[in-house]
Amino acid sequence: MAARLTFWGAVETVTGSRFELETDGIKNLVDCGLFQGTKKNRLRNWEPFPVKAETINNVFLTHAHIDHSGYLPRFCRQGFSGKIYSTHATSELCDIMLRDSAHLQEEDAYWANKKGYSKHKPALPLYTTEDVEKTLPLFHPHHYGENFYIADDIRVKFHNAGHILGSSFIDIKRTKGQQSRKILFSGDFGRPDRPVLREPDQVYNVDYLVVESTYGNRLHEDGDSIAELARVINDSAHRRGVLVVPSFSVGRTQTLLFAIRELEEQNKIPVLPVYVDSPMAIAATQVFEKRIHDFNLTARKQSVQGKKIFQPRDLHICASRNESKAINFVKEKAIIISASGMVTGGRILHHLAERLPLREHTVLFIGHQAEGTRGRDILNNKPFVKIHGREIAVRSKIENISGFSGHGDYDEILAWLMAFNKAPEKTFIVHGEPESSEAMAQRIRDFLGWNVVVPGYGESFDLKF
Repeated sequence: MAARLTFWGAVETVTGSRFELETDGIKNLVDCGLFQGTKKNRLRNWEPFPVKAETINNVFLTHAHIDHSGYLPRFCRQGFSGKIYSTHATSELCDIMLRDSAHLQEEDAYWANKKGYSKHKPALPLYTTEDVEKTLPLFHPHHYGENFYIADDIRVKFHNAGHILGSSFIDIKRTKGQQSRKILFSGDFGRPDRPVLREPDQVYNVDYLVVESTYGNRLHEDGDSIAELARVINDSAHRRGVLVVPSFSVGRTQTLLFAIRELEEQNKIPVLPVYVDSPMAIAATQVFEKRIHDFNLTARKQSVQGKKIFQPRDLHICASRNESKAINFVKEKAIIISASGMVTGGRILHHLAERLPLREHTVLFIGHQAEGTRGRDILNNKPFVKIHGREIAVRSKIENISGFSGHGDYDEILAWLMAFNKAPEKTFIVHGEPESSEAMAQRIRDFLGWNVVVPGYGESFDLKF
């Protein structure tokens, strides 16, 4: 039994997840994501995919985030017409997120042409809504733990990864006679004891492991992230400012709404107007509300009791542009949650342009900020950031709570790896900036004694699989 694994993304960077696994002429792609962050990374989205799209038989998605799924419409435009396998929740969320991504691509191209700030004449979107419509029928969703086969001897199964709704470890097992071999792709590894979602499943009998390292050189802050959130909200209210939270529409926004509601019920924060200004977050929350069976026991119990678990008392849903613009008239004692989480685009840019220059306001980051993003620049105390072509002064108070991250830190990943019943023959470290990946690799070597590799872009490995 032999296979070949090639890394076309999420190496030397956090984004652009794309791994090719070829087994006896069957070509599979694990994730098909967009590169984000630095210009060098973003330009890779425009390059032809290194493998002819029409030769790929299957795509397996670990989850719906755009750096794992967002290249699919472009890939289909290039000729892919195989099957896209995911969990049911991932399929439903991709329906929302890919449409939103195409809309943003089209809108960016429109404004670039109208304002003339693109070098390309005309500026074109990476893909269109029409491309998305051709992509969505290719989805074939499955439940967690359900076996399905891509060949007589190759079984695939999704395990809960605990990162966002529908996120999964992809377990690919090949059996010949009495011999079987397994390769596991972690996707984005979730965290234990988080609000709403169940913690990551434990997996066994892994021969080859591909594991993320976003927090490979960092630990989440000790202490209670919910208590930290209460401190930030109370401080913002005391200073009579507006708290602006750049938040990923899927996962982080729902966790935040859940936490704010609980803090209100416990009288640990005042009831403030909470504005959710992201059409995608609104649609994603509706998917969450339908998938209670994917929640942890606490969230399910509260739902059974009739609680609207994602609804703080004074919640304002801002779906239209006019509703979004009206938030500019909110000057004090409110919370604005808006996408994108790394401040790379979306409605959050308008709110930050309005409030970053004013000292009474607060900006709270609750997720990883990749290199080359505005979010990273703000966290790095840059005095100005460019938004819509203007230099915006950063004078507001900047807060960061890493405990809300959907990614496990290196101790949490090591604890999960310790429970493996045997050492994988080879472990590949991905989804991390170089220093994070190298640190994670060395920790696994030192702590567990495993054979660990940090692959480079385009690097291939022959597997006994």
